[in-house]
Amino acid sequence: MFSPLWPLLTSFSWQELRHHPWRNAAAVVSIMLGVTLAFSVHLINASALDEFAQAARSVGGQADLELRARAGQATVGAGVPEALLSRLQMQPGVAQTSPILEFSTYALGAGTQAKRTLLRVVGVDATQVGAIAPELMPLPSADSDRLTVFAPDTVFLNAAAQALLGSTTVQLQSGMQFKPARVAGSVRAAGTPLVVMDIAAAQDFFDKTGQISHIDLRLKGGVNRNAFAKDLQAQADWPASAVLSEPGDSAQRIDQLSRAYRVNLTVLALVALFTGGFLVFSVLALSVTRRMQQFALFGVLGLTATQRLRLVLWEAAALGAIGSALGLALGTGLAWLALRVLGGDLGGGFFADSAPHLQWSTPAALGFAAMGLLAALAGAWFPARLAQRLAPALALKGLGSLDTHGSHPALGIALLCAAGLLALAPPMWEMPLAAYASVAFLLMGGITALPWLVGVVLNRLAPLVQNRALPLLAVERTRRVRQSAAVAVSAVVASLSLAVALTVMVASFRNSVTQWLDSVLPADLYLRTAGSSSANDTVFLDPAFVQAAARTPGVARVTGQRTMALQLKPDQPAVTLIARPLRDAQTGALGLPLLQEALAVPPGRTGIYVSEAMVDLYGARLGSDFTGINAYFRPLALTETAQAATFFVAGVWRDYARQFGTVAMEQADFERLSGDRRVNDMAFWLEPGTNAAEVESALRQTANRLAGTAPGQPDVPLEFGSAQEIRATSLKIFDRSFAVTYWLQTVAIGIGLFGVAASFSAQVLARRKEFGLLVHLGLTRRQILQVVAFEGAAWTALGALAGIALGLAVAVVLVHVVNPQSFHWTMELSLPWLRLLALGLAVIAAGTLTAWASARSAAGRDAVLAVKEDW
Repeated sequence: MFSPLWPLLTSFSWQELRHHPWRNAAAVVSIMLGVTLAFSVHLINASALDEFAQAARSVGGQADLELRARAGQATVGAGVPEALLSRLQMQPGVAQTSPILEFSTYALGAGTQAKRTLLRVVGVDATQVGAIAPELMPLPSADSDRLTVFAPDTVFLNAAAQALLGSTTVQLQSGMQFKPARVAGSVRAAGTPLVVMDIAAAQDFFDKTGQISHIDLRLKGGVNRNAFAKDLQAQADWPASAVLSEPGDSAQRIDQLSRAYRVNLTVLALVALFTGGFLVFSVLALSVTRRMQQFALFGVLGLTATQRLRLVLWEAAALGAIGSALGLALGTGLAWLALRVLGGDLGGGFFADSAPHLQWSTPAALGFAAMGLLAALAGAWFPARLAQRLAPALALKGLGSLDTHGSHPALGIALLCAAGLLALAPPMWEMPLAAYASVAFLLMGGITALPWLVGVVLNRLAPLVQNRALPLLAVERTRRVRQSAAVAVSAVVASLSLAVALTVMVASFRNSVTQWLDSVLPADLYLRTAGSSSANDTVFLDPAFVQAAARTPGVARVTGQRTMALQLKPDQPAVTLIARPLRDAQTGALGLPLLQEALAVPPGRTGIYVSEAMVDLYGARLGSDFTGINAYFRPLALTETAQAATFFVAGVWRDYARQFGTVAMEQADFERLSGDRRVNDMAFWLEPGTNAAEVESALRQTANRLAGTAPGQPDVPLEFGSAQEIRATSLKIFDRSFAVTYWLQTVAIGIGLFGVAASFSAQVLARRKEFGLLVHLGLTRRQILQVVAFEGAAWTALGALAGIALGLAVAVVLVHVVNPQSFHWTMELSLPWLRLLALGLAVIAAGTLTAWASARSAAGRDAVLAVKEDW
């Protein structure tokens, strides 16, 4: 039931919001920024995933099942055995099969200044693909005949590839060579650049004879695909390297790829909302205190306690609604701009080659708006309860108070203990949900215990200033109204703790990455053939070049590295296999940043060294046998019954370059088991005084000579970089990935200080009578300003100490719990003391200055007259 006073109350609330725009703007901005960040991250990721899913659907078509090799690209065992194609065609439940050869390579369009472009190559059987994946059906151009789809050296481009490469001829890279191919038409497949070829022509063009990446299956009506897949894979002679899965698994893997990164960004946004809730709490608590006599008057006129509570909540809802609406608009604009400028890249390198269109989601918008509204209402609950509990008779005489004496730290301690227990909990659904809850409990527990902390510190400080009148006045008043002090600085504590935690976390990660780069980049010069790991099996350096490079003048020593993808779980992104000489030829030291000393490899076993993600995701424990990669080498055995290699986990190392697992093994072991002597990367140690540029030039000439590059043809693309250049580039990428956290730190501190300014402004206006009495007692205006400045320094100093302490506790959870559970990386905690000290001093200085400036307007002649108001 609405009160008859409701029109008056609505006007009362509106005037309160309108007459204090800056104070209320701080709360609105904090809610807005939290909603903006969360909603924009959601839109960017959803748009990128939608584009990938569309591309996957166009390639996968209407297949019921996919038969794939366990690796995303052609594997050590050369993908799906061709013999399985005829075997599947004979299965009674199969209606149609379509073999696909799929991999990545680089292409050059027409013109001498053409840029090397990464694209997918899809080899298809044109007689079958139209019924299962019509988007991949080659469509010959008007000047081509129908049989051109089977012609060698002929490709068909999708729209994205045509825009980049033109529609006449293209150069496709295979190994160290660029080979010309004629563009004979198009395909309707959407998404990133893609070319389609006849599967036999693709196998011949790229020297992949007999290789098939996957086989798409259409089942007959009434056949249960799950039962069909289970029965087929249960057959005794079914190869372990081939897996039947649903076509949507690739979309699930790409969603998994970015999930940890975007979930962490979203949690940061929710922490911003958390800070906004405390700012709403601070603003409305002091607003209720300032308006206690007005609330009391409404109570005398018939407004019930419940209606007073609702009134304050309605004011908070108005702030939350405005902030959420602005956040949705700003988040949409930010997402649109990011997609136009950066594509689908979230800042962590995900979807970097995509350019999706914005996909608006009304349910998501309503959900994030509800989060903003709930944050505002949660922050307003305690002030609303204060308005509900006030005694009208006392409040009319000016005797009501926000402060409650005798605060007890029991609740705060309980919350902090709960935070510690939650930090020990394991991840849930592969996400650190308990750790996020631990961070929330840390913040709530610390802020809940803040009044007790204020009392403890000021009780110790009071005797030290008892002979100095002005500091004593400031300390005594703060000590007597410790609850008010805690309310005023709660937003500063929340925002400063967030800034400190992010500062420590980023500094720890950056220092660990810097040390890791120093460890993994021991050589003088590095060479790679492919900028993207997806093209490693197509773009490579052959053994002849490796041998010739070792004889290059100025080169003292050279090593090669072979890199490939292994799909160990259908629902997880691929694991990276690295084969290279692991021990230094001169010192014998293992060139990996191990977590602990490596174990000796038992006789008869092949030693491997796994990254931390392999331990978490696949159970590859130190000192145990790991059979997860056996299937990749078993097809190379001389007989079907031959014993596969036994791999022993001899060490666990840190790999900050790959999130989902890396397996490193000796190059000699890899070549012995696979027969593959190709390399993707090379490291060069140069003789003293050697000019690196001259070595690069000589290596380019060697590559062109071995590749048979004729005059006028494109040179073999080789990418060189020194250890210093790679280190600088890596750190630049790191800083870009964490740019949003730097921005959030600045915003959080700004919001917190804005809240302090609003709090002090409201406080000094409510203390006009107190200032008038002090003037009557003989204090000058300057001395009153000094008292208030001392109070501001005391309040914000306590807030800074609490914020730094809470921030350090949150940082420990982020570094040692959230980061390992999210990304499977560990790091050493680094404390940038100078930066933290600067943050604390800046908050104290800003709070002191704000308090002094707020008191100037309340310590003049009006303050003297205010003493007479109730007499």
